[in-house]
Amino acid sequence: MTTVEAQSSEPAAPPERTGTPDTPDAPDTDGVLGRRYRALTLGIVSVVLLIAFEASAVNTAMPVAGRALDGLSLYAFAFSGYFTASLLSMVVSGEWCDRKGPLAPLFTGIAAFAAGLLISGSAQNMWTFIAGRAVQGLGGGLVIVALYVIVGRAYPERLRPSVMASFSAAWVLPVIIGPVVAGAVTEHLGWRWVFLAIPVLVLLPLAVMLPALRKLTPGDRTPAMDRRRILLALAVATGAGLLQYAGQDLSPVMLVPAAVGAALLVPGVLRLLPRGTFRAARGLPAVILLRGVAAGSFIGAESFIPLMLVTERGYSATLAGLSLTGGGLTWALGSYVQSRPRLQPHRERLIRIGMLLMAAAVAGPALALAQSVPAWIVTVSWIVGGFGMGLVISSGSVLLLKLSRPDEAGSNSASLQVSDALGNIVLVGASGVLFTALGGGSGHPGAFVAVFLSMAGVALLGVLVAARLTPKAV
Repeated sequence: MTTVEAQSSEPAAPPERTGTPDTPDAPDTDGVLGRRYRALTLGIVSVVLLIAFEASAVNTAMPVAGRALDGLSLYAFAFSGYFTASLLSMVVSGEWCDRKGPLAPLFTGIAAFAAGLLISGSAQNMWTFIAGRAVQGLGGGLVIVALYVIVGRAYPERLRPSVMASFSAAWVLPVIIGPVVAGAVTEHLGWRWVFLAIPVLVLLPLAVMLPALRKLTPGDRTPAMDRRRILLALAVATGAGLLQYAGQDLSPVMLVPAAVGAALLVPGVLRLLPRGTFRAARGLPAVILLRGVAAGSFIGAESFIPLMLVTERGYSATLAGLSLTGGGLTWALGSYVQSRPRLQPHRERLIRIGMLLMAAAVAGPALALAQSVPAWIVTVSWIVGGFGMGLVISSGSVLLLKLSRPDEAGSNSASLQVSDALGNIVLVGASGVLFTALGGGSGHPGAFVAVFLSMAGVALLGVLVAARLTPKAV
């Protein structure tokens, strides 16, 4: 399977299945929770629930864990290490799904995700903690690509926006109760129990989704994995890891791992993603680039919000985590809005609006560094930003599936997720370098300002990319 190049016209969408198990020739009129799709929808949404709860809980516990392990200087690495490992496993998952189907990578990923939580929860130093986060990333990368492939194979095109909206809706409950539960556990039992207790939730997805997935019709499969793509992903992940390591220490000796990292990262990325991605070529390449810009700028800022509220505004871990709750709720709302049929013709415009909202929201937390400004400005900003992300991320996923041929759904989904992970790695890593260089670990609030404003600038660049999502007419 070769790297997908820019499409000059819309490829054929996967054929819509007709009939039901009882009436094979009947038209397919079910919704995502209708008789045909209910079990599958509930199963895959349960996986998203697990990932969402973990993300909400870990964001809340992370500042306390970083302090306890004397690792605030490596704080950004605990996030970007997850994304670096997931970058490799996303490509492996795409190849694995196209060759064998999505079940094996999905359940392998769930197991690895749980194992990583156990490693982090039992860590005695920050580097072991980061290693656990990397194992989590390996699992998360396998899972997320497999879910996209399932959506592309199991649902007709008319239902995919609703499925993506259901993914976002699955975040609602975790973002409400996740910070409260994780904060209470952190303050009364210790941060370790946040990580050690979450693997129990793995049982829910396993129990709910396995029967439904066994009924999934096998799609067209490639004869063998593309080892070249996997080796490229390994080179990119290794290069990204070296660059992040070098960025934590700005001494001259770190120029060596930085140079090696760049030599591995740059050529690998250029070959791994569709041609034209980094010049925002119209159609699929621009969709994939935008995903990295949007996710990276948002997460690059979000990673530092709980730390800023704890260290600069004196918030407890619980309150700091709750400050992000509104964003999760409006993310689901934005995803729901983009799924409305009457808005389908305006999808590209919705994405541009979403990027503008994100840029304003990411800049907002910088105001909270002024003691005269109420800290709830962060909550308001993230409510706005979450809505923008819901418009952008779900719409981008729908466009990707629309522009992908059936036999390339796995590799294209992997490319989208690689861009997502790469954006997170680069921009969270850049935020970490800024934070460290400006004395963020030593009580200098200007380091937080630099992080938030730089990520807002990146989000504004995404507005320009969003104008190039439609392929050129033939």
